[in-house]
Amino acid sequence: MGKTLHPGPQKKSIIPAPKHWVSPIPFGLGKIKPKHIRDTMKVAWENIDNLGYATKIITKGVCDGCALGVSGLYDQTLTGPHVCTTRLNVLRLNTMPAIKPEILHADIDELRKFDSTELRKLGRIPYPLIRRKGERVFSRITWDEAMDLIAVKMRKLDPKQYAFYLTARGITNESYYVAGKVARFLRTNHIDNASRICHSPSKTALKRSIGVGASTSNYLDWIGTDVLLFWGSVASNSSPVSSKYMLEAKKKGTKIIVVNPYREPAMDQYWIPSNPESALFGTKIADDFYQVNIGGDIAFMHGIMKHWFDMEENVSGSAVNHEFVEAHVNGYEELRKKVQEQSWEAIIKSSGVSKERIIELSELLANAKNAVYAWAMGLTMHSFATDNISQVANLALLRGHLGRKHTGLMPFRGHSSVQGSGEMGADPFVLPGGGWDGENVERIEQLWRFELPKWQGDIVGVTLENIVLPEDHERKVKLYYLSGGNFLETMPDPDFIEKALSELEIRVHQDIILNTSTLVDAKEAVIVLPAKTRYEQEDGGTSTSTERMVYFSPEIPGNKNRLEEARTEWRIYIDLAKRVKPETAHLVDFADGFAVREEIAKANPDYDGIQHLKKQGDVFQWGGAWLCEDGICPTPDGKGNVIPVDIPDLNKKPEQFIVTSRRGKQFNSMVYNEVDPLNGARRYDVLMSVVDGQKLSIAEGEGIVVYNGFGVFQGTAKFVEISPGNIEVHFPEGNFLLPRGRYEKFAGIPDYNITVHVEKAERYHARKDIAYLDKPIPEFETEVG
Repeated sequence: MGKTLHPGPQKKSIIPAPKHWVSPIPFGLGKIKPKHIRDTMKVAWENIDNLGYATKIITKGVCDGCALGVSGLYDQTLTGPHVCTTRLNVLRLNTMPAIKPEILHADIDELRKFDSTELRKLGRIPYPLIRRKGERVFSRITWDEAMDLIAVKMRKLDPKQYAFYLTARGITNESYYVAGKVARFLRTNHIDNASRICHSPSKTALKRSIGVGASTSNYLDWIGTDVLLFWGSVASNSSPVSSKYMLEAKKKGTKIIVVNPYREPAMDQYWIPSNPESALFGTKIADDFYQVNIGGDIAFMHGIMKHWFDMEENVSGSAVNHEFVEAHVNGYEELRKKVQEQSWEAIIKSSGVSKERIIELSELLANAKNAVYAWAMGLTMHSFATDNISQVANLALLRGHLGRKHTGLMPFRGHSSVQGSGEMGADPFVLPGGGWDGENVERIEQLWRFELPKWQGDIVGVTLENIVLPEDHERKVKLYYLSGGNFLETMPDPDFIEKALSELEIRVHQDIILNTSTLVDAKEAVIVLPAKTRYEQEDGGTSTSTERMVYFSPEIPGNKNRLEEARTEWRIYIDLAKRVKPETAHLVDFADGFAVREEIAKANPDYDGIQHLKKQGDVFQWGGAWLCEDGICPTPDGKGNVIPVDIPDLNKKPEQFIVTSRRGKQFNSMVYNEVDPLNGARRYDVLMSVVDGQKLSIAEGEGIVVYNGFGVFQGTAKFVEISPGNIEVHFPEGNFLLPRGRYEKFAGIPDYNITVHVEKAERYHARKDIAYLDKPIPEFETEVG
């Protein structure tokens, strides 16, 4: 039986729906909300020197912002033009001129006065640069000099002593693929990518639960499903165009439920600028919020299932889809036993949600013929993240919400083509088209015609720790080749990260802009290579969206601020291979972008079709409209697995809080505004409950200190609707509270949540004067989560 194909974009409803309006007062006057029109004018002004090219990017390119996959102005979900502030904010990265030479070659301490936002605004890296040990300025060098320096160093090192990392900054499938192939050709398996620190647990959990690490459904499935459940996701902030899909879903009768500690304003009320009705009157997005404790999601889901099993004892089939479970699911009895062992007391304590409220959602899902479960970093950035997501899969499998229209499991991706990074093999655990199992290794070796290194490569966090290993250790990383990325602003324990980056002998930054990590010293040299953007890539490039759509983005000519010396990323990797191993480098050479895509289609059979993408608007969806169609999973026996998981113990003392990080007006770690237009929060505001404020005699706007044994964060109290006992700080500002070395055991994502104390600043400082708070020395902190 053939796979069902995606039907393509559907027409929007033009009938107004006043019941979903926020207010009859036009444009939300008087409310805290984004100023979309003002922001759009500001972006136009920023790009005034290159407006024609900026317009071409918006109308011809595939969005390099979020992972919805808007090609030109159109997507595969709804007809009509789509553009959003996330995309407009990153536009300037593609249109701006080079950094002025007098700034680029200024004293390093002058450059270090800039934060990452200011560095980004300086312009693009125009040519290769080097700063050797002891030098105060970056010097211009030729491409040949730069690449030879890197190659000579690599030839001297054991392959376990160098590593590659690729961020999600507009990088195409072609670059991920060639980087993965070249890394293995150079005999290293130390290659990782940005999904390690966002959605790696989604892939790991889905693989074990249903056999495939990708979204099983489409955005189109949102529109008309009975329930659309968002877990730990602020989709309207990270991917604003998705709010259009939500409005259409509501008009078709879909109930939107949000599970999150904080009642995020953007998921409550939103003004969609390109929808006249919503732009005028706003849209009430969520029908209900369930404000769980940070880390309380597993318990909350246990409660949902516990009530299902109670319902089943009264009437068989009232909650569990037995027909689906019997035909398509393993492990039902073990899961039922595990769930029934949980006491309501433990469920309520961990989740922070009352029994009555849990039963309410449990019954809503039990009565829903269809449901789509979407989640983001609120579920993935935990030391038990894989269990979090397998627990979501448990819900879907028990109800048969899988493999057909209006149902499915959707890890809601935040970056354009980060879905493609692992599928292309830029990952220590996978190769194109599969894992490191014998059969796949043999298949790839036959295709690539060289032997792969068989040792296990390290994830990014471990690679960074390995930089400070003793000199004679075989895994002491001495050269790190980074395509984008700023670990100072994305990883826990930034002080340690800075120390590690400075201990590298050679550090390579292949990028379009400078960031704070580019300015850190190195023992021998920091080398900076100017990359082309995805819109400058010869022969175009492809990116994979959340819903597995592979889009072709053409090369866009006409950049007034074109940089002569910037190079296409995948070509730089090939140049490196030719210099390190010239005698066999023909094995990794590609004549053009079309040749890369021809080989991708062979290396990853899911991507058979990518070779036919040649012009603007070309797109195909791997796997068809739904993965696990008709309940048949790509597992050895064709069945999904329900997996019993335990309620995690967060070791929180009664007087402590759990802190998690949130994004404001930013794209990943790139901050675009000091004040979040959705809630008025500033970057150093601590979002907390008024209940907790009263307990601690803290007034709104008062200086407070958040601290633990790893770090201290000084901020200001801001009262919001958040579950008591939980606080949120902005990422990356709050990363000093997070220890290194705590990784999720299956997927290796760092843990971005931790217990802390909160105090009035004056009390904290007065107490410190009396009793010095001893801060642990990082070298002696060996705890691994």
